[in-house]
Amino acid sequence: MNIAANVGPALALEVADADSIAELRHQADRCTRCDLYRNATQIVFGEGPVKSEIVLVGEQPGDEEDLAGRPFVGPAGRLLDRCLEEAGLDRRRCYITNAVKHFKFTPRGKRRLHAKPNVGEIRRCAWWLGAELNVLQPKLVVALGASALYALLGPRAKLTPERGHILHPENRPPVLVTIHPSYLLRIRDEEDQRRQRRTFVSDLHKAAEFRPPVKADSQP
Repeated sequence: MNIAANVGPALALEVADADSIAELRHQADRCTRCDLYRNATQIVFGEGPVKSEIVLVGEQPGDEEDLAGRPFVGPAGRLLDRCLEEAGLDRRRCYITNAVKHFKFTPRGKRRLHAKPNVGEIRRCAWWLGAELNVLQPKLVVALGASALYALLGPRAKLTPERGHILHPENRPPVLVTIHPSYLLRIRDEEDQRRQRRTFVSDLHKAAEFRPPVKADSQP
């Protein structure tokens, strides 16, 4: 078993208090915890069954998600759906959310180009991600990319060496580490893209097949 030495802000800091995802979403509609709300169309909260055993955590909503108000409905989301299907993991089994709930972008003419959220923004939004996990109590969390990994396990957990591994923070749900599907969309070399996609599907298959370790009975 791979033990995670540390946890990130979503698992370590004070988080929102709510009894349900619906209550959390209602609270988050008024969120001004960082400045990203000023330019975003709306907050994009997580969605999925309230009894989800698997939570997929991405980075932040993109342009299409910002307009639709739903996570992972743009190009990366459609690719994720196809890869989940190949991995045998039904998206309807999963709750899907992001480390940061508002779209951060740089205007370029009429286009809005993705801008990576900074550490402060991730820490501020951990208020919501940590609360989502507290309500859902999943058996496994999948960190899709470096921002999600930081939110869950902090700065010492690195994406490349931990990719494909399931890390076990103490008294917290296990975390499977993999890439964000948008990374696949940026690869220009077709052979490399196919190879990386196969590895990504393999990572997701580990989530589909995951069974929590059975705790040994305590001895008298």
